[in-house]
Amino acid sequence: MKLFIDTGSVAEVEEVAEWGVLSGATTNPTLLARESGDPGDIVRRICGLVDGPTSVEVVSTESEGMIAEGRALARIDERVVVKVPFSAPGLSTTSELTSSGIPVNMTLVFSAAQALLAAEAGATFISCFMGRLDDISIDSTAVVGEIVEALRGSPTDAQVLAASLRHPQHAVTAAQLGCEVATVPVKVLRAMLVHPLTVDGIDRFAADWESRPEFGDWLRGLVEAPVGAA
Repeated sequence: MKLFIDTGSVAEVEEVAEWGVLSGATTNPTLLARESGDPGDIVRRICGLVDGPTSVEVVSTESEGMIAEGRALARIDERVVVKVPFSAPGLSTTSELTSSGIPVNMTLVFSAAQALLAAEAGATFISCFMGRLDDISIDSTAVVGEIVEALRGSPTDAQVLAASLRHPQHAVTAAQLGCEVATVPVKVLRAMLVHPLTVDGIDRFAADWESRPEFGDWLRGLVEAPVGAA
């Protein structure tokens, strides 16, 4: 499963991009509105940092406006994927944009039936919001599982994108269910780094190493030795 970062912050993307784990990014109007500066510049910088699909959302609610905005957003960078909310106008927009070679991330999909429609309209990514389903006491694992299973039997290349991840287990569940992508907020990505046994193990190794200062001298010698030296 590929990992995207869900943010409008260049600083957050810079932080996680250094880990070497990102394949793309997703933004939305709310996330971009929190940041200062020109949204187009922010999107370009994020595209460059992740060097992969970067979803940017339209704000119109009718098809004509969505199509115009989608085409304009796609001109920002070749890696931009136009994010379109699920609706009848959204389906029309998706069909029109994809027919002209513009990839679409259909968002706010909450059922397998909606996912089938999105896939038939030509969406590249189909985003299901796990956290929002859990918020209203609907089992997000069951819903995402149904979406993945339904699309497996459909002649489509659409990828299921797990979104609204609230904790690391959401990412694990998405991978276990067969989602092709999960888009993860930086808070959750940081939490995925942490395990008490990892911290304890690092501390123990450091203490053991420091108990033999000559080992430190030996390793520094290896680092400083010319390349190819025995």
